[in-house]
Amino acid sequence: MEHGEKNITVIDENGNEQLCEVLFTFDSEEFGKSYVLYYPIGSEQEDDEEIEIHASSFTPGENGEDGELQPIESEEEWDLIEEMLNTFLDEEEGE
Repeated sequence: MEHGEKNITVIDENGNEQLCEVLFTFDSEEFGKSYVLYYPIGSEQEDDEEIEIHASSFTPGENGEDGELQPIESEEEWDLIEEMLNTFLDEEEGE
């Protein structure tokens, strides 16, 4: 996982590869990690249906290697992510 990547491939719990589009990434000094928010591409969306947005943490690799996506484990991290997402969505609507 690199900053600035637009698409990532995520393996779901059934072992299927799912191509996802990156919504945005951000860094948290508090947790010493980077986070990526993404959603599956090509899942048939009705216009009024909410896109299911997923989030993972990652530690950017040394020497430009891809960082591994990690699950989010703490409530505090989820709170932070939700806050960042709401800010992001507010800015999108404001444009």
